Amino acid sequence: MKKILITGGAGFIGSHLCKKLLSERNYVICFDNLQTGRKKNIQNLLDNPNFHFVEKDVVESFFYEVDEIYNLACPASPPHYQDNPIKTLKTSVIGAINLLELAKKNNAKILQASTSEIYGDPIVHPQPETYWGNVNPIGPRSCYDEGKRCAETLFYDYGKTYNIRTKIIRIFNTYGPNMCVDDGRVISNFIIQALKNNDITIYGDGLQTRSFQFIDDLVEGIIRMMNSSDDFTGPVNLGNPFEFTMLDLAKKIIKMTNSNSKLIFLDLPQDDPKMRKPLIDLAYNNLNHWKPKIQLDEGLLSTIEYFKNEIA
Repeated sequence: MKKILITGGAGFIGSHLCKKLLSERNYVICFDNLQTGRKKNIQNLLDNPNFHFVEKDVVESFFYEVDEIYNLACPASPPHYQDNPIKTLKTSVIGAINLLELAKKNNAKILQASTSEIYGDPIVHPQPETYWGNVNPIGPRSCYDEGKRCAETLFYDYGKTYNIRTKIIRIFNTYGPNMCVDDGRVISNFIIQALKNNDITIYGDGLQTRSFQFIDDLVEGIIRMMNSSDDFTGPVNLGNPFEFTMLDLAKKIIKMTNSNSKLIFLDLPQDDPKMRKPLIDLAYNNLNHWKPKIQLDEGLLSTIEYFKNEIA
């Protein structure tokens, strides 16, 4: 039985990862300061004797004996990470240092959940891992984008300097149950607005694109990356290469929810990416032919049902 630490474990992605790793007969320590994570997401895990929840901030010092570390700590939606940008940067940078030091002491394998946001507003499309990105270092999104970029550098340098077994994944837009109602990302926004028959807010002309993967596909990719050979460190894109415009997504959700919502158009936020689509050849070739299996319509059905219950 492996002893595994998951930071951000009560969050959207972390809670699903905790559940999956417990089902594979591991002992899971879930760290979360509950800034955006919720005890509700892990409520059904708390009675499991192989699950231990700690309300803790990764910026603080701590020590646990562990075999593997998954670092998912950091608010991921713009309203949340922009609310306290300095805290966001500290979480990404100081948190990464603390966890890398813990991995060094334990000789543990450690995975960094990075993001497609490191590509910024890309001028290369679709985005391969070799693309260095087009990021504004002093904009409203910079605390998150640059924090994650710095964390990747730390993982690279710790791995090279101390021979730590490091892994880096770059997560593209992900959705599914356990998202917060006030998450602020496009799928949750559209679904909540549609279910309430409110106007659906589209930023810009609605022709900007995103690629959406369902949470189960992402969790499978994360675990395969952790279990991959030590010489494959990444970074590796984990995302769905099927691309949708915001207009198409809004119309699809209105139809699936039988909503009376109308579309309204607002100014595009500063530095908001116009295109987002991953190349996933690296993941397919190195992670046992990983690729997303759940297509958007199927994933949206369960996500819409989840949000119906959340707002009831």
